[in-house]
Amino acid sequence: MESATTEDTVMGGRVRLLQPRRGYRIAVDAVLLAAAAEAKAGDRILDLGAGVGAVGLCIAARVAGCDITGIELQPALAALAERNARLNGAESRVRTLVHDLAHPLPTALAGFDCVVTNPPYLTPAVADPPPDPGKALATIESSADLFRWLTVATGALKSAGTLLAIHRSDRLEEIVDVLARLGWGDITVKRLPPAARVLVRARRADSSRRHEAPPLVLHRPDGGYTDEAEAVLRHGQALAF
Repeated sequence: MESATTEDTVMGGRVRLLQPRRGYRIAVDAVLLAAAAEAKAGDRILDLGAGVGAVGLCIAARVAGCDITGIELQPALAALAERNARLNGAESRVRTLVHDLAHPLPTALAGFDCVVTNPPYLTPAVADPPPDPGKALATIESSADLFRWLTVATGALKSAGTLLAIHRSDRLEEIVDVLARLGWGDITVKRLPPAARVLVRARRADSSRRHEAPPLVLHRPDGGYTDEAEAVLRHGQALAF
């Protein structure tokens, strides 16, 4: 019988990951999100929608001394995230808890310096659910929609904290509107052409301010990654706003 998981690497082999052979598997979005996290030693970071732990482990590989807690709805993926932390020798700094964001976070999960998140991209109204139920849960909003997701994310931050999200570019205006209503209106947008993805960084502000950071072009005309994208995806370079 074939194994239910594969072992793969990201960041040029710096991070090893067990992930399901079929169904949910990570994409470059996780590495880009981790690279954009402005973390430093001593920071507490919350990863909402941790999956198999790729984002947290990529941050841990790049930034020594930070502490990362992942929240994942699916117990099977959370179990793989815990195994991946041990596989990378990061179990003392990276942990994953099973929790449904439709419910409040445990009271201890507050006052984070940074929240990173890669929410489900699709609403049920527009989604064509994949046959694998685990992949469907990871990609389609269910018990927690985008408003709820961002409410939980901003509520877990300290007042001077930073929220960092990656999402579909066609939902950017919805994201900006929700964050402004929640009081996190200092927003910087970094686009990732030609992919229909955008990175959004938000900080607390009394009034709405929006900035466009220089984009990160991912692909050359021949289809390969640009040098700038290679530096982030293969060599562990930070993705600066």
